[in-house]
Amino acid sequence: MSSKITIIGAGSVGSTIAYTLAHDEIASEIVLIDINKEKVEGEVMDIEQGTCFRSPVSLVAGDYADAKDSDIVIITSGIARKPGQTRIELTQTNVNILKSITPQIVKEAPNAKYIIVSNPVDIMTYVFTKMSGLPENQIMGSGTILDTARLRYGLSEHFKVAQGNIHAYVFGEHGDTSFIPWTGAYISGLSTDEYYEEMKAHGKDVKPLDKEAMLEYVQKSGGKVIAKKGATFYAVSATVCQLVGLILAASDSLATVSSMLHGEYGIEDVCLSTLTLVGPNGIQGKVQMRMNKEEVALLKKSADALKEVIAQIEL
Repeated sequence: MSSKITIIGAGSVGSTIAYTLAHDEIASEIVLIDINKEKVEGEVMDIEQGTCFRSPVSLVAGDYADAKDSDIVIITSGIARKPGQTRIELTQTNVNILKSITPQIVKEAPNAKYIIVSNPVDIMTYVFTKMSGLPENQIMGSGTILDTARLRYGLSEHFKVAQGNIHAYVFGEHGDTSFIPWTGAYISGLSTDEYYEEMKAHGKDVKPLDKEAMLEYVQKSGGKVIAKKGATFYAVSATVCQLVGLILAASDSLATVSSMLHGEYGIEDVCLSTLTLVGPNGIQGKVQMRMNKEEVALLKKSADALKEVIAQIEL
């Protein structure tokens, strides 16, 4: 597969994405850009010295000019939240970083598909969409793909069933107002409640699913990992690389990426995650999954929370 991928930000997430892409044979050329030149050179050297076990790949510790003709650009730049720092303060700092990056990278790679990973990802996706001037189909945030992966892992562990049999999603903000639309959650064609009853009938040792506890597991997992090891980067990198694969695939797939809403579910002018068609032409529209009134209300609540943050930052 011949593709050029640029990653902006060589921190734990950006460098792990570069490493994963280099060994998955997804890309033929990878450009890693960071303000810390020594760091990015070290990351590239470390990664490329292990590439003899795959087909040839070019890794470049570069600058924005090296991103020319990129097929995909992944933006991971930003700072982590500091003790005592409010969410708004963190948001404004990372928005300012994105504002300085956007014109430089868009000038060099105007035709690339952009994946925004920097947090808070929904706000950053909104800012990039507004600032870049690019068609919206070229822009997506990693959104709740990681949350959805955590949900499927949690359900897999609970029911002792392969994750590939699970179709369940996390919608809304990648954050505290995310929710699980259980109306659209299935295990091999059965709702989670039906699957529980079916497994009981088969004599399996399964317990009823505590849906509130499962949502808490999804929402709190990142914080727990950070508390134990200082940062999260393996799982988010895996999900971003999966998204890269969807963009480079021959046909569209469905993923919970963050993108601008234009009236879907009655929501306008905000980026958050719902089921979205993603493929070689970028975002091709949203699939409005069946949800009950309570779930639609939760999606609107998530949108309102994000709009409240957007209203307080300087664009």
